[in-house]
Amino acid sequence: MSTLPNCPKCNSEYTYEVGTLLTCPECAYEWSSAAEPELEKKRVWKDAHGNILQDGDTVTVIKDLKVKGASSVLKGGTKVRNIRLIDGDHDIDCKIEGFGSMELKSEFVKKA
Repeated sequence: MSTLPNCPKCNSEYTYEVGTLLTCPECAYEWSSAAEPELEKKRVWKDAHGNILQDGDTVTVIKDLKVKGASSVLKGGTKVRNIRLIDGDHDIDCKIEGFGSMELKSEFVKKA
């Protein structure tokens, strides 16, 4: 009798095989039985020049950006301090003096 691993999500011992997948009857989580659950790969955020960004970095805007709902543009060369990296289309959350809280795309900034 083979022993199946516990569910990686809820740690239930009542897992069973369905084809090539393992299934947990308690939380309905399914995962591959071919390999142990891999550690989640951390996303790496990079600026316009390929430098790796981290939370708390200071970046510089590389070109003028139109800001939706504002009458002026965000000028190239504007420094943004203490960024926070988030998942999504706009992957930098920050506060900019004169504009307030906003989200930027990492492709329009460079690490300062």
